[in-house]
Amino acid sequence: MSIERQLKEQLEENREIVKALLDDGSDPDAEYVIEHHFSSTNFDRLEKAAVDAFKLGFEVNDAEEMELDDGMTIFCFDAIASHKLDLALLDKASEQLLQLAEKQKVEYDGWGTYFMGDEDDLDEEDEDDLDDDGFPRD
Repeated sequence: MSIERQLKEQLEENREIVKALLDDGSDPDAEYVIEHHFSSTNFDRLEKAAVDAFKLGFEVNDAEEMELDDGMTIFCFDAIASHKLDLALLDKASEQLLQLAEKQKVEYDGWGTYFMGDEDDLDEEDEDDLDDDGFPRD
């Protein structure tokens, strides 16, 4: 698939993800941790992609090794940014990271984040009602 087509699909997905989060009640003004996913069967290529992502200003986590259902081994890492669910920022990052992936011959697997809503904003009184594992006390 061409990078232009991949970018078009990613930009559409960006809109779908943001809309779904906001429609579900996620806080539009929150600071989100955005995790852009990369993978490859070639560790050296993936390592070069991680260095390039870092140079673009992303935080990069350590690569992990994963075994797929078919027994194949892949390596993966996340390029991480923190900001609001701003489509302009997400689109720019998607374009940069797709180009990076093409250059290094690795896979860009899109991005993800977490719902940010009222349950994340527990005040001290609410926290006192939770046990050590974060579940409500009986």
